[in-house]
Amino acid sequence: MPVPHDLYKDLSCTKEEIQHKRTKDPLLDSLINKYSLADAEVVKAEQAKSSDDAVTRLKAKRLEVKDKIVRQLQSSS
Repeated sequence: MPVPHDLYKDLSCTKEEIQHKRTKDPLLDSLINKYSLADAEVVKAEQAKSSDDAVTRLKAKRLEVKDKIVRQLQSSS
């Protein structure tokens, strides 16, 4: 069964640390919201047994957003 991706584990941060940073950075908040939506799309596609190409495209979109989150976290540090 497909499960949501653990963004906090990937970022090596706790949910609380990210929540604190989100309150001070509207762009970061927006990116994390986009990531959550992209992750939900991946899970939905996997559950629906969508084509491998469709799932791969959605995963690439999710990764692109995650990379933007990482850059934003680095720039705000």
